[in-house]
Amino acid sequence: MKFTKYPEALAMLPFKTGLEPLSSSDPPASTSRVVGTTKHEEELDQEFELEPDPFFGGLKKDPTDFEWSFWMEWGKQRLVWLFFGHMAVSQLATLLAGKHRPWILMVYGMWACWYVLGAPGVAMVFLHSIIAFCVAQFRSLLLSWLCSLLLLSTMRLQGVEEVKRKWYKTENEYYLLQFTLTVRCLYYTSFSLEFCWQQLPASRASYSFPWMLAYIFYYPVFHNGPILSFPEFIKQVQQPELCSLRDNLCVLAQGLGRLLCWWGLAELMAHLMYMHAIYSSIPLLRTVSCWTLGGLALAQVLFFYVKYLVLFGVPALLMRLDGLKPPPLPRCVSTMFSFTGMWRYFDVGLHNFLIRYVYIPLGGSQHGLLGTLFSTAMTFAFVSYWHGSYDYLWCWAALNWLGVTVENGVRRLLETPCIQDSLARYLSPQARRRLHAALASCSTSMLILFNLVFLGGNQVGKTYWDRIFIQGWPWVTLSVLGFLYCYSHVGIAWAQTYTVD
Repeated sequence: MKFTKYPEALAMLPFKTGLEPLSSSDPPASTSRVVGTTKHEEELDQEFELEPDPFFGGLKKDPTDFEWSFWMEWGKQRLVWLFFGHMAVSQLATLLAGKHRPWILMVYGMWACWYVLGAPGVAMVFLHSIIAFCVAQFRSLLLSWLCSLLLLSTMRLQGVEEVKRKWYKTENEYYLLQFTLTVRCLYYTSFSLEFCWQQLPASRASYSFPWMLAYIFYYPVFHNGPILSFPEFIKQVQQPELCSLRDNLCVLAQGLGRLLCWWGLAELMAHLMYMHAIYSSIPLLRTVSCWTLGGLALAQVLFFYVKYLVLFGVPALLMRLDGLKPPPLPRCVSTMFSFTGMWRYFDVGLHNFLIRYVYIPLGGSQHGLLGTLFSTAMTFAFVSYWHGSYDYLWCWAALNWLGVTVENGVRRLLETPCIQDSLARYLSPQARRRLHAALASCSTSMLILFNLVFLGGNQVGKTYWDRIFIQGWPWVTLSVLGFLYCYSHVGIAWAQTYTVD
């Protein structure tokens, strides 16, 4: 899954000690709500330098979400134009040289990489790809995995980082290279492992170095994903579902319309709510009301969802125009009521990668309870390491492993014949659904809390835990669970409809 996953970049932001609560000389809260709100906005402006935006009528924008600000800045500068260039080249190649289109797109991807990252950036992607390809020739899954992990670890060596920084004039260029290499790691890992598994000589022609480069340099997913495995890519690019020019124009118009709506909503949230700036002020989180605290939590996860509709929506649209089927876009977090559902449906491409290349090769659920626990733990460990291996990420991964484990344990317990017979005998279908929603409310509360650790860090998660579950016991805690009980009913109904459809 992706989120504010670049803590080293966040160090560049002016995070300070936070805001002080209103003094005793201020007007009472009942008569000064507007005054207090204005004061907090002014203090946030002083702390975090909110940016006036003429495009949004002079509203001030929260610049502290590094990921959103970073990709929007790169998008305006170069990436949007390079994506349009890919679309034009792809359509011309389809019309004029259909059989050679993969190689034309590969060359375009290399040129685009050189244009934004320079010769050193292209050389680094090539170097990682060549090393992974050479190691894959031994056809050892263990060696290929060690190679990928080693290449990933070299990106975090201080000496290597200093050398890379010298290649570029700005920090943003360096971070773009780091993010690109991080995503490319999953791609050459997919190729290497599939190469090790490949047995049929007739299919080995597709597992050549040129096809590996066509896969790695496919530009729509080059910098930020989503993740598409090598077998899916090779099958679709060799047999694309091409549409007429008129149909492609309709797909483009509809896709751009949706993207503009999502982008506008995300920008409005960044201009009106200042969620990330507030999360950077722990004293403020400790003084706001519990209702405000809950609203901030909901706003954070919804902004995260809308943000990735844009960041994954752009490459998904280009892939559809190329005749490829992208991974499904993230499912709305308002319909999530379980850890399993969140991991399965938010970043589908990453989930498929983890299941295919980490969980199943380690044994999955085929080796009993201990084997399942081990495979799941190693899967979350890889996710944490890939995202940056920072302390709060290890905490987040461990908490999610615990959540998935407990959730699956309760599900297995309820699926035993004895329990199922008792539930069917003594509870009506409506009562069983209410029991499901009650259990899901507990799971959802922990899911939101653990993801706040992911989005805001350990201190934010601890603040929520203390205020909602320790200081707020029993009434605040029960109010939250009651709200999430209703929330879970909606999610369960939606999931059942979605499954039927």
